[in-house]
Amino acid sequence: MSLRLCLLLICLSFTFVAGSAIPEVSAKVDYAAVCKAILGKISKSSQVVSAGGKSNSQYLKDITAWSTTNVQQAACVVEPATSQDVSATLKILGAKKAKFAIKSGGHSPNPGFSSTVGVLISLNRFSTVKYDSKTNTAIIGAGLIWDDVYSALAPHKVSVLGARASGIGAGGFLLGYSFKTNQYGLAIDTIIKYSLVQPTGEIVTVTEKSRPDLFFGLKGGLNNFGIVTEFTMKAFPQTAVWGGILIYDQKALPAVRTAATAFLKNNKDPKASIITTVAFTQGQLLVVQVLFYDAPNPPRGFFDSFLKIQASKKDLSSRSLVSLIKSIPIGTTTGIRNSFSTVPIVEYTPAVIDVIINQTMIQGMALAKKSAVVVSHSIESFTPGFLSHGLTGTAYPPDRVHAFSPFFINYAWVSQAFDNDFNTAMTEAQVAIRQVATSESIGKQAAQFASLYPNYAPSNTPLEQMYGKNLPMLKAIKKKVDPENVMGLAGGFRFT
Repeated sequence: MSLRLCLLLICLSFTFVAGSAIPEVSAKVDYAAVCKAILGKISKSSQVVSAGGKSNSQYLKDITAWSTTNVQQAACVVEPATSQDVSATLKILGAKKAKFAIKSGGHSPNPGFSSTVGVLISLNRFSTVKYDSKTNTAIIGAGLIWDDVYSALAPHKVSVLGARASGIGAGGFLLGYSFKTNQYGLAIDTIIKYSLVQPTGEIVTVTEKSRPDLFFGLKGGLNNFGIVTEFTMKAFPQTAVWGGILIYDQKALPAVRTAATAFLKNNKDPKASIITTVAFTQGQLLVVQVLFYDAPNPPRGFFDSFLKIQASKKDLSSRSLVSLIKSIPIGTTTGIRNSFSTVPIVEYTPAVIDVIINQTMIQGMALAKKSAVVVSHSIESFTPGFLSHGLTGTAYPPDRVHAFSPFFINYAWVSQAFDNDFNTAMTEAQVAIRQVATSESIGKQAAQFASLYPNYAPSNTPLEQMYGKNLPMLKAIKKKVDPENVMGLAGGFRFT
């Protein structure tokens, strides 16, 4: 197997995003005039770039995304450097009813989630990382990728809860799951302050004390309430970590199945984590196995059930956190079409793992001649109490009593002509896996509490399936802070 193929499989198994459907906007909007008006209002530290001319290369860089399913030709790209310039931009967009999108890392595969034919707001200039040793907190700019965050914090021997792969944007991910989630909760559980530009243009600092309703909404409510330019997060001590990847071929699958099933059932160590991705590519079934331990070395023999299985590729060592993250790059998948889906799974029983393997083979073979690059299903492990770390209410998840693993489905292909085929196949796999997962005794009891993880959810997911009982409150908060529905002009799951 080629190194590029191995990296491709890994990349497809670790992408985290948030997105939305594209709202309808009047075709009468003069976007050239809108872009010119924004340029006239923003400061010299910010920039407006468009196709052609001297800024063409920057324009192309700004509109490029990880997945080609989420690339559109924007009328222009605004690169604000200050919250004041974000405010000026939002005021003009709202007044003109102009379609726009917000881009942090640009890793959503959903069309229109961080791309637009209108005005694209790129947050790349919000790139500050500031660590405060007195409060043990870090201010994170919304335009950063997690590689840079980890690198900036490493000299201080601390880290924050962030993405588990290279190239993921800070702003889009911060709802999510981390290698440290077992110890400290979801990333949103560790955010203590938001710097927010509201849809009206008002610039506010949001904390639990200053704006409890908005603080609740921002913790999982995506970009419904304006544009966040900075996050203040709790920082945690960070030593070297141990881990990396193993690649297994199909003949090793029974042994990997046994090892993964046992780990998922028995692990109680919050420092340990695995991700087991079953993938079909180039006519073969493979397993990409990620092992992680939050210390320079795991306890003796801890991962032996995986290590004793013969692997075709092995990259495991004691290393820095950023080294581990960079060993799982995203960039090699640029230019491929992607789609995501998810199933909330309470327990990975042997029957559940078997249906995951079977669906990988079934859908992989069915899509092989339709420009398929990879069909993958990723099993993610978390200890039972990981949701108990959240001390305040959050928009997501709506239920913190019943913990679910955010099982990840990701299909990638080349030709746009087969978009419907891949989305249909993904839905079939999702239904089949969920049916088995909820037929198990524990799954059946907990199914009523299941919520879909928004960062993995496809764009047509009903809001109720992600936010449950919290949805009425989120809609009320949205109406209060965005009375003119300015954020409805952008991509995102809309609380309207």
